[in-house]
Amino acid sequence: MSDIAGASVLVAGASGGLGAPLTRQLAAAGALLTITSRDGARLSDLGVDGVCVPADLRRAGVADTVVERAVGAHGRLDGIVFAAGAVAFGPAAETPDDILISLFTLNTLGPIRLLRAARPHLQASAASGRAPFVVHISAVVAETPMPGMAAYSASKAALAAFDTAAARELRRDRIRLVDARPPHTETGLADRPLHGSTPRLPTGLDPEAVAARILLAIENDETDLPSSAFT
Repeated sequence: MSDIAGASVLVAGASGGLGAPLTRQLAAAGALLTITSRDGARLSDLGVDGVCVPADLRRAGVADTVVERAVGAHGRLDGIVFAAGAVAFGPAAETPDDILISLFTLNTLGPIRLLRAARPHLQASAASGRAPFVVHISAVVAETPMPGMAAYSASKAALAAFDTAAARELRRDRIRLVDARPPHTETGLADRPLHGSTPRLPTGLDPEAVAARILLAIENDETDLPSSAFT
């Protein structure tokens, strides 16, 4: 089992969605946190001990800066949780270019860039006898793309495909990459679409329960979290 206590963990998207409960639960488990999101005030409002780094991970090069801050603060990096994300609704053929770019830049390129920046430090963590991990939250639509959410589904499915391949590569470095695909969760994300109107959705899962399941996967050295793992 992996010990969260004392691990240096970077949480992207820490101030909202699943990021907030994950951050609080990681803090309660004793992790040394570096937390980032675009809204610095909301990071402070979380009320957890950690290094707050306001940053927009949609911008090229920002991932490197965030990783450097985490390593500078704690001397190493043992884990990443990427919980940032955006959603859009509407017919596939009517999604504007700027929305497509925003979705893929944050949902797909964001976690890929952060992993790329962090890999040398995660390798160093493994070489020191620790159990480094990366958690990406790609969502149930990566398994079952939904009409009216084609662009969003594609951005998450692209991340899941990357994770499947990258996990096999990183295994050689003793770095564990976990792709988490929870069903619809009541994070409020669906009420803040970049485009389109929120469709009628069934009642989602409790964010605290979903966060606890992800934390359990980290602690138990799990390697994949399909949607069925949350029911």
